[in-house]
Amino acid sequence: MTDAIETGAERPKTPIWFWIVAVLALIWNGFGAMDYTLTQMGNEAYLAAFTEEQLAFYLGFPLWYEAVWAIAVWSAVLGSVALLIRTKYAAPLFLVSIATYVISAAYLYGLTSAYELMNGMGGVIFSVVIFLSLVAFWRVAAWGVKAGILR
Repeated sequence: MTDAIETGAERPKTPIWFWIVAVLALIWNGFGAMDYTLTQMGNEAYLAAFTEEQLAFYLGFPLWYEAVWAIAVWSAVLGSVALLIRTKYAAPLFLVSIATYVISAAYLYGLTSAYELMNGMGGVIFSVVIFLSLVAFWRVAAWGVKAGILR
């Protein structure tokens, strides 16, 4: 009812699949936030799963990469929250996440030894899955804006 008063038009009914995707987006991107946070805080239990070479690699990232990684992770989390509260800002937040994720992946796989350190093709496949999930969440957000669900 508040939406109708503020915008002068009723918001279309939000399909159940949209809510499912929004919750899945928050869970999926929440795992990314957990990985980022535990790594940045130096959580010993979490970092114990890394080899010495992997640990040195992760702890040796340049500051600019740390910033790009943070932006990629937290813009995806905020985009997920924006989906859940049905705001149009979800779409640009996911675009920011996609752009910064591409920068981080290009650096990791193009300019470092990440391929060898992060399980070869398995790490690449996981990176592609992350990229495709971000694109899918962005497409859902863009659809929501066009359909009038996200305002």
